[in-house]
Amino acid sequence: MSRFRRLTITHAAMMGGDAAMLVALADSLFLSIDPSAARSRVLLFLVISFAPFLLVAPLIGPVIDRAAGGRRTVIQLIAGTRVVLALGIAASLHSLRLFPLVFIALVLQKAYIVSKQALVPSVVRSDSELVEANSKLGVISGLTGFVAVIPAALLQLTPAKGWGTLIYSGALFAYALVSATRLPADVVAANPEQPAEKVQLHSVGLQLAAFAMTILRASVGFVFFLLAFWLRSQTAGTAWFGLAIALSAVATIAGNAVAPRIRARVREELMLVGALGLSAVAGVVAALMSGVAAGVLLAVVVNFSAAVGRLAFESIVQRDAPQANRGRAFAKFETRFQLA
Repeated sequence: MSRFRRLTITHAAMMGGDAAMLVALADSLFLSIDPSAARSRVLLFLVISFAPFLLVAPLIGPVIDRAAGGRRTVIQLIAGTRVVLALGIAASLHSLRLFPLVFIALVLQKAYIVSKQALVPSVVRSDSELVEANSKLGVISGLTGFVAVIPAALLQLTPAKGWGTLIYSGALFAYALVSATRLPADVVAANPEQPAEKVQLHSVGLQLAAFAMTILRASVGFVFFLLAFWLRSQTAGTAWFGLAIALSAVATIAGNAVAPRIRARVREELMLVGALGLSAVAGVVAALMSGVAAGVLLAVVVNFSAAVGRLAFESIVQRDAPQANRGRAFAKFETRFQLA
């Protein structure tokens, strides 16, 4: 089995577990609270959960990258912890213990994406395959999210709703843990960042591209939580939320599928501008239309735009920073995007 295929299997299981967890949370205390009344509590949990990620990631990331199998070990630890968290969340669906557990799960989800991005360069044969590999992983992520939502939604219709869906989520994370043991144990970045690499990664063009991508990723997160809390007050809110997750996954698949063709015809910078413009127009149209369907449509467009923008950004990194270590560079930028 090729290195890339091992990573795709692990990635599919992790994304499937995440999708199932989100469906389970749709009917939980986490999304049923009034965001205004509980703003201070939610903010406190966010600060407590994300502060370590924000402060520690830049410090321990380089150490992990210099260790043989460092990122693989991180992914294994994350997958194992996600199994425990899924069971803990299942037992705490109607308790305030749910909040710290969910926020820890969210932080670990983002830490996994960063480590996965750092590993991608080590599972392809050449730099020319990097963008294509990330595009394929994006398609797999969207497809797995769409497929995993179906049994999760069915479980939500049974007496085992909530905890049954989370056990299913935990089983997917357990499979990811087993699969992660077969990931390559390569060193991501054996040497410290060189002056030429630093200069290239801080060029004006690359930093503007990173800023554009940060806006796109922030938009994805904002629209997701907006829908998650808003749809709770709507008729058939859980069904609408599940549909939004599923269609967003399809949009991610479509974005990753068409992005390479767009890239063959236009410059990467124009792709980023187009992705931002499309999201902005969709936001205005959704506001004018109003209604649940408009909100779901906005989520679809934003996820599609983010997928197209991501491929454009990765192409810019390859083009403008040829001397940069790909694994280290992708991990550094992805940390910023996940925080956004």
